[in-house]
Amino acid sequence: MSQYDYQTKADDSLRVNTSKAINRYLTNLDGQSATGLYSLVLGEVEPPLLLEVMKYNRQNQSKAAAMLGINRATLRKKLKYYDLL
Repeated sequence: MSQYDYQTKADDSLRVNTSKAINRYLTNLDGQSATGLYSLVLGEVEPPLLLEVMKYNRQNQSKAAAMLGINRATLRKKLKYYDLL
């Protein structure tokens, strides 16, 4: 694997892209204060995570919960919370 291939994979990582998105958000604040950033980020990230994992597992909640490493009841609670059921 060349250095370019490694860098491309690194640039596509979830961690790198999340970091870039948060940095962009903070930069766009332009000195304004922000509160509740943790809840904001979770509220933006968790619903698409749940949707994609559910889709990947063909709506099988047991498999999706196992993939996420959470209890099926917790998954159902989160799906209801985000109105995804």
